[in-house]
Amino acid sequence: MADLSQFDPNAIGNPNNNIFGLPFTEEDARLVIIPVPWEVTVSYGAGTSRAAEHVFKSSKQVDIFDVDGDHGWRQGFYMREVDRKVLMKSDYLRKEAELYIDYISKGESVDKNKFMCKSLKEINEGSALMNQWVYEQSRSLLERGKLVGLLGGDHSTPLGFMKAIGEKHGDFGVLQIDAHCDLRKSYEFFNYSHASVMYNALQEIPSLKKLVQIGVRDYCEEEWDVICNSDYRVITYFDKELKKRQFEGETWKHVTNEIITHLPEKVYISFDVDGLDRKLCPNTGTPVQGGFESTEEIFYLIKKISESGRKLVGFDLVEIGVGQTDWDSNVGARTLWRLCNLLVNNNPS
Repeated sequence: MADLSQFDPNAIGNPNNNIFGLPFTEEDARLVIIPVPWEVTVSYGAGTSRAAEHVFKSSKQVDIFDVDGDHGWRQGFYMREVDRKVLMKSDYLRKEAELYIDYISKGESVDKNKFMCKSLKEINEGSALMNQWVYEQSRSLLERGKLVGLLGGDHSTPLGFMKAIGEKHGDFGVLQIDAHCDLRKSYEFFNYSHASVMYNALQEIPSLKKLVQIGVRDYCEEEWDVICNSDYRVITYFDKELKKRQFEGETWKHVTNEIITHLPEKVYISFDVDGLDRKLCPNTGTPVQGGFESTEEIFYLIKKISESGRKLVGFDLVEIGVGQTDWDSNVGARTLWRLCNLLVNNNPS
């Protein structure tokens, strides 16, 4: 275990230390964060492939005292270095995807263009390799007894991690905070699009027994059909309905208690920041008006999940934007901090 005798938790974050300025190695840390610098299939704004680096920098400004955290950081948080090979692959395939998306947006047929067929094949193969890489990275850490969080990158990135969670923990449920359902069978013919991650998870992870979505406000008819025909495997709390219930007098506590009843014993948190109001994430890739006004609404829900006796088994935090200011990464770093504390304290060593 790391020697904390010389570490001052009240001082400014040491730039020579790891995430949040904490003096832990991967071996010492109880919780390891995997950064996944990937944004190949993003369909609107780009930049999230470099979010982890910005969040890491902003994390040094986070005060590590958390009255709800019970000093969970003392068990050790550590973020791995961004894998430059994964980032370079994302950059290369992103350029291919931009050309491809521009081509199909004009109504052109992919089958009639050999170059576009080749690009689509490379993008789908690259995305499958990324999924496998994430699966192997997360499985290895879980086998070593580590708690794991994933920091994206776009929302396609955690599929391999969720597969590893299913293998490690058996039956589990996902709480998805998101403006979108991500239930398209494919999007723009990308098999592993950010818009398809939950559809793919439902198809490829049999131990995923329940998907509970909150904050959704942008979805297509195909996704609506998936929800309606899921035999309640998918429960979606649309943002409009959540707002209506609160406008008419229901408390967030009452709604939260109802949401929790749909979750099984083991819960994975998938946190797409576009589930929040855009003032908190102005540069996220696919912004939609509305959403949760405060991160505290989400943390209240997660704390209530923990208090209900359910076990948190992992989390991802994705779609953090990169803009001219550090606001997105600042919010991202503080959100990551709270998620780390909540996960560690829900899993007493």
